[in-house]
Amino acid sequence: MPEIIDQIFVVIKHWFMGYVPGGIQPLASAVLSVVPVMIVFPVLFAITTVLERKGLGRMQNRYGPNRAGWFGILQPMADGVKSLTKEDIVPRTADQLVHFLAPVMLVIASFLVYAVLPIGRNMVIANLNAGVLFFFAIGSMVELSVFMAGWSSHSKYSLLGAMRAIAQMISYEMPLVLASVVVIMAAGSLSTVTIVNMQAGYTWIWPHWYVFTPWGFTGFVIFMIAATAESNRCPFDMPEGESEIIAGYYIEYSGFKFALFFLGEYLGMFATSAMAITLFLGGWAAPFSFLTWIPSYVWFFAKLLAIIFAFIWVRGTLPRLRMDQLMNFAWKFMLPLSLINIVGAGIWHFMPAGFGRWGVVSLLVALSCVLLSRGLRRNKWFHVRTYRFAT
Repeated sequence: MPEIIDQIFVVIKHWFMGYVPGGIQPLASAVLSVVPVMIVFPVLFAITTVLERKGLGRMQNRYGPNRAGWFGILQPMADGVKSLTKEDIVPRTADQLVHFLAPVMLVIASFLVYAVLPIGRNMVIANLNAGVLFFFAIGSMVELSVFMAGWSSHSKYSLLGAMRAIAQMISYEMPLVLASVVVIMAAGSLSTVTIVNMQAGYTWIWPHWYVFTPWGFTGFVIFMIAATAESNRCPFDMPEGESEIIAGYYIEYSGFKFALFFLGEYLGMFATSAMAITLFLGGWAAPFSFLTWIPSYVWFFAKLLAIIFAFIWVRGTLPRLRMDQLMNFAWKFMLPLSLINIVGAGIWHFMPAGFGRWGVVSLLVALSCVLLSRGLRRNKWFHVRTYRFAT
């Protein structure tokens, strides 16, 4: 019975495909795989916006949305109606075509990366041999759409916001990719399905997740910090610094185009979180061997909601970094630590199993963190800001 529940969506798809003519079966299979993703994750986006605004309200001792629907649960619907009915204002000197294509490309890129993410057992749109490479290659389209939005608006504020966003994304994309290299080394494959299957085993009740190794835990922390910066989430929300450049690269967008940017950012956050789950947290695998009777897709979305809650918690807790702090942290701490972590993963692979390799790799990572952080302090990149006022 648990196996039937776990594979219910796969069974339904195969049953439906039995009634589809052979000539259009590939197209019908693609549609049946893509449409649920295009429904589930936008719905999750709507739910997340309510939970985030309500959660931040509680953290800041206020109510949050409480007018639209019961306890404000219809606020996403109200926001959607408002976005659809607001006037679409385009600057007279803007490049009309590029200005329109920028948010569309952002949303398309955000949806495409879900093709290689295994949401459950046997539930992946495309099982590519180079799935991780496909994910990061398509994800690089986000930088292009951000540049298109800033350049086409023909506004100095938009262009400045776009340049800051691109500089941040490129800086943190390097440790993001390097953090995943250790998992590729351990699994011996770029396929996301293979990576999850390598973590699906258990020793007694404990899972074989990569996060439970010194190099895996370090890679997971680096990956999540870089994913936070890639998603423009606090404390890395510099491209949208309201006090400095008003609203960043999409200041000249309104109505539904602005809503597409908003949707694309959240879809990107879900996608990077799902990739972190795939690489380090066992994907759809249960956290304990005696819980494998629960459907695999339930575990995937439970882990995803937990990471989303962590994003909300961090946003309500930490202040925004300065631009110099943000860039120096990426290039002088995150990037070297990612490279050292790759060396640690190699040492782990060639040393015999036992406590010895745990000690060696843990010491290497801990010592590197201490030395790199001392280097940042010595150069005073993270010093107390002194305010001087004219008298």
